[in-house]
Amino acid sequence: MISFHDDIKAILPRLRVIARAMTRDVHAADDLVQEAVAKALAARASFTPGTNFGGWIYRILRNEFLSGVRRQRPTVDVADLPEGVLSRRAEQEERLVAHRLEGELSRLPAHQREALVLVAIEGLGYDEVGARMGVPVGTAKSWVFRARRLLQTRLLDDGEPRRAIGSDTKRSRARAGRAEGARTE
Repeated sequence: MISFHDDIKAILPRLRVIARAMTRDVHAADDLVQEAVAKALAARASFTPGTNFGGWIYRILRNEFLSGVRRQRPTVDVADLPEGVLSRRAEQEERLVAHRLEGELSRLPAHQREALVLVAIEGLGYDEVGARMGVPVGTAKSWVFRARRLLQTRLLDDGEPRRAIGSDTKRSRARAGRAEGARTE
């Protein structure tokens, strides 16, 4: 009957070949085989005689190799990481807004949509837009303004148009005051 030690002696050459293939270094392979054999000897009570000894000790060798690879990985303290490495900006909401904007753009009248795209996306001036579309500059400005206003109104959750920052000028307040005065008279 073959003893546990005889099984280890018989499989050592195969273990060395496998360990060299894993580590690609003769000295590291010898250290790996030594560690695997030491663990196998320590765990010999868990081996069931008559089963595949080669598979059992190969698993020990492989696990020891993987543990060594994990130990050699460089580690960094979480506090030393640059900001934003551990978190990712949410992109779902941006995609939803872009999809909604695309849908609302398609609902605009064709002439307003074209004028808005030429100004906002292609970066053309109003005079260039007017020339390209064959309309006066004032008409091009009006179309872009109306397109922006429609999008602004439609894209708000509550449907109420919001005043753009800086749009409350003296002129618009004066107009509002005149209109209010005309209603009361």
